[in-house]
Amino acid sequence: MEFLLPPEQKNSFCWYGPDWRGRENEWTISLSPRDISELESALETWEGLHPNAVPEHILVEAFDLPMLGPKISQVRNDLIHGRGFALFKGLPVDRYTEREAAIMFCGIGSWLGRARPQNALGHLLGHVRDAGMASTDPNVRIYQTKERQTFHTDSTDVVGLLCLQTAKSGGLSLLVSANTIFNEMRKRAPELLALLFHPIATDRRGETPKGMLPYYLIPVYNYFEGSLTSIYQRQYIDSAQRFSDAPRLTAKHVEALNLFDELANDPKLNFSMQLERGDMQFVYNHTLLHDRTGFEDWPEAERRRHLLRVWLSVPGDRPLPNVFTQKFGSVEIGNRGGFFV
Repeated sequence: MEFLLPPEQKNSFCWYGPDWRGRENEWTISLSPRDISELESALETWEGLHPNAVPEHILVEAFDLPMLGPKISQVRNDLIHGRGFALFKGLPVDRYTEREAAIMFCGIGSWLGRARPQNALGHLLGHVRDAGMASTDPNVRIYQTKERQTFHTDSTDVVGLLCLQTAKSGGLSLLVSANTIFNEMRKRAPELLALLFHPIATDRRGETPKGMLPYYLIPVYNYFEGSLTSIYQRQYIDSAQRFSDAPRLTAKHVEALNLFDELANDPKLNFSMQLERGDMQFVYNHTLLHDRTGFEDWPEAERRRHLLRVWLSVPGDRPLPNVFTQKFGSVEIGNRGGFFV
């Protein structure tokens, strides 16, 4: 039976990158002195009550932000029902220790969702920096290198980044709408697009839950209860072919994936931003793909590019099909995503 493609997507997630240039005020929240004062007060209160606790265990009930909180709640709505991304600017990280900055970052994150583990060690707060590794190692995750990442999604509802240090050059953040890629493929090559609605093996890169395969089998595109959801990491799809029992990619699969990548990398579809020190970016993984250009770092260790990262499961989010349990552990809204090893 011929696969019937979902209809053309006409929603707020369908956008073209150039449309956002010059409209920074629509997706940027500039922290005011009052906002920063609220964050510092919440930091002091939380530290007083939890002097030895790790920041990523902050719950929204324990991080009071009377004026800033409603702004963050609006951002949550923009992430899961609107454009899918937002940027907070102006956290004066020079004032704070790394722990203090992390507490404020995780405090803002707690207003968006629940922190999820990012690796096999169960870390809820990640450090994104060059660890001197190469992506050619099948057990290395690409964020541990300084190489171009390629467009991908993370295994969570929302990913958040706080920039503590910038690179000497490069390291641009790139975003593209997976819904727009779908629409373009639907017009140009619907027969190739249809292949992306069937399971494709994606490498777990050495972080395999007990009793499970070293790769997962989830379609790139999933249409479920009226929502189009994407999950994608081309490098990991390619490296999954090292497993003899993984389903083989056909020439048509490769053609479909190449077209997907071509569209993602098209400047008519994507757009870029440079994260500055104190910037906090939040991105919705189910409708957007993100990327980072390669970078050159500073020779001094204390100046090297360094971002903190949180993965968040968001209450009130869309339902996901059961096939996502392979990667998300659960599809329970508000309690899903991350690594379970």
